[in-house]
Amino acid sequence: MTTSAIAVTGLRKTFGDKTVLDGIDFEVPAGTVFSLLGPNGAGKTTTVNVLTTLTKADGGTVRVAGHDVAAEAKAVRSAIGVTGQFAAVDELLTGRENLQLMVDLTPARSKTSRIGDQQIVDNLLERFDLVEAADKNTATYSGGMRRKLDLAMTLVGDPRIIFLDEPTTGLDPRSRRTMWTIVRELVADGVTIFLTTQYLDEADELADRIAVLNNGQLVAQGTPDELKRQIPGTHVRFRFGTAEELDAAAAILPGSTRDDDALTLRVPSDAGTKSVRALLDRLDAAGLDADEFSVHTPDLDDVFLALTGHDTAEVVAK
Repeated sequence: MTTSAIAVTGLRKTFGDKTVLDGIDFEVPAGTVFSLLGPNGAGKTTTVNVLTTLTKADGGTVRVAGHDVAAEAKAVRSAIGVTGQFAAVDELLTGRENLQLMVDLTPARSKTSRIGDQQIVDNLLERFDLVEAADKNTATYSGGMRRKLDLAMTLVGDPRIIFLDEPTTGLDPRSRRTMWTIVRELVADGVTIFLTTQYLDEADELADRIAVLNNGQLVAQGTPDELKRQIPGTHVRFRFGTAEELDAAAAILPGSTRDDDALTLRVPSDAGTKSVRALLDRLDAAGLDADEFSVHTPDLDDVFLALTGHDTAEVVAK
């Protein structure tokens, strides 16, 4: 695989008179997590469908795993795995049987010996902590177990690029953390993850880079920290021991906002080391010592709202 797992230039797609993707460009380095965010109807699903050869683009160039999705669709499919929003497991089969079915259906494994096939299944069951439930009907599995099995089935063909569509929707906090750990392990093994999620904290936690799609256009790209720095609202919060100290601090820190009940002062800042140090130096020069101070920066919810004008409840993958 080339250093770019996915490279998209000028991608366009229309349905009738509606432009869904209006010439978007982005690149996903191999062995990283790339998260595509956007409100309902922004074009995320269409983007994923084009990248996974399910929908043909109307314009632009798209290369996945070094292959052109239009001219080399079969090669693209052999290099990718797709885990949809809903676990695609057969409830009439056990976990082991679901995995064995995927092994049997994978062309690359068609000439593999039965011993080799069994080893693949056993390794995946162990990796995803499903050994004890392996021979139980999947209809009895919890939501978290189904999602793990679904992802394990995706890995049968050893894909180097995996598309994850809302992998933790509906899962309890513990199951979500387990899925995050699995994603990190995959990336550590060199797998590239293309993630859509309705949880901005998930994108913040996992993604190396994030792109925000709105009305068919990419309105921002960058690391989570880079995107947060684009939004105003970073401030330093000081808490003092007495009202007199609060009064004195407010007098020497212009532009600050005070909370007399909490004895706190909120001071706008760029959050840089020099900026914070300058504030502390001014307090020190005045003989003031804050009991506590902390730096607060905008989160991805603030970024999403500022860039799209939508509440974060609308961050969905459909």
